[in-house]
Amino acid sequence: MIVSMTGFARRETSGPWGALVCELRSVNHRFLEASLRLPEELRSLDPELRAQFGRELRRGKVDCTVSLRKADTGGRGLDLDREVLTRLMERVREITQLAGPQSVSLDPLDALRWPGVLKDVDTGTEELLAAARALATATVRELGQARAREGERLAELIEQRCAGLVALVAQVRIRLPEIRTRARTRLDERLAELKTEVSAERLEQEIALLLQRLDVDEELDRLGAHVAEIRRITASNEPAGRRLDFLMQELNREANTLSSKSQDLETTRAAVDMKVLIEQLREQVQNLE
Repeated sequence: MIVSMTGFARRETSGPWGALVCELRSVNHRFLEASLRLPEELRSLDPELRAQFGRELRRGKVDCTVSLRKADTGGRGLDLDREVLTRLMERVREITQLAGPQSVSLDPLDALRWPGVLKDVDTGTEELLAAARALATATVRELGQARAREGERLAELIEQRCAGLVALVAQVRIRLPEIRTRARTRLDERLAELKTEVSAERLEQEIALLLQRLDVDEELDRLGAHVAEIRRITASNEPAGRRLDFLMQELNREANTLSSKSQDLETTRAAVDMKVLIEQLREQVQNLE
């Protein structure tokens, strides 16, 4: 089953530390490239998340945004760091002694504003990290499912184009006997116009050379083989994007050769229609993992 590189996933969870939201967006890219935006509290998870992306995804440009909405501070307790406060009071006493007769006082509110004196109650850093890991895992899996669903839709579109190519190949094959007959007839008519006597052996040689130049059986066989390979790859579980991209080049080469060899208007039109379908296929294949 083929997988698209395009997808979106969003998950949210909450706890005593607040609310966590993880969003993942992915688009097509030659390789796997991850861009992470994490809050300061979760910076340490950056290597883990990148490794997880590597395990779950093969290709694509992935943008990951994790946001943390902290719980309302009005509902949480605040602790005094008594060690910091003690050191602060000692410094105030030293200043008072140095000031001499001048009065030096410390307002309690000013003391609370001193960095480090007032601290939040620990809401569980390890719990926050564990919740972020679980949330990222669930979001990556949801992204993988979204990409798989998109891959199914792309597979349907690819099969439609493949069926169109097969029909065009069959259409050209049906016309081959008529094209060969017409080529021989035109040669006979030209010789009749020139009123030139040509030995039967030489005439057969010329006809053979003409038909060889017009022969497109090999190109039609390769077109059919490439379409069969596309169908095999899309039905398998192996990575498909790069293989199918290569096959698009091969299909286009055969269609160009068919067009250049053609001396029949209907065959030329069929070759142009093939190239249109191949271009549509290429656009879809570029989105595959």
